[in-house]
Amino acid sequence: MLIGQIKEFVAGIPATVKEKRGVYSVKFIVAERRVFLSKKKLTYSAKFRVDEDKKELRFIEVLKESGSGISGGDSEIGPGFGFKKESYKTSAGPHSGSIEEQSRLFGKQYSYTFDFSQVRASIEKLAVNTGYAFKYQVTSRGL
Repeated sequence: MLIGQIKEFVAGIPATVKEKRGVYSVKFIVAERRVFLSKKKLTYSAKFRVDEDKKELRFIEVLKESGSGISGGDSEIGPGFGFKKESYKTSAGPHSGSIEEQSRLFGKQYSYTFDFSQVRASIEKLAVNTGYAFKYQVTSRGL
């Protein structure tokens, strides 16, 4: 069964697979930075749905950076110390390349490398080998 094969693959990353109303999600932390009293996290997340009638797997992925903590003299907050929580993502199409290339979009330097296009390619290969069409989607609409 396709879902079982995908769960086996994801367990080797390691990541978590959850299911809610027929939509499966895969999520794992790619990189994490801790500086003084602040923390930043870069997370890869993918969602997919298997349509048995059409024999297709619809797929979307997101790379998201989030952070929280105390900031000292950040120009966006103002002088002095304050608390800042932020979250943003990119999802304008299939991601490719190493995590360093994507992290430059956020203006941060991470020392980890992870080619997350391998996740998409592996899930696509499992789907195709099982007789399903693989449909990459830019948005979660229709997933």
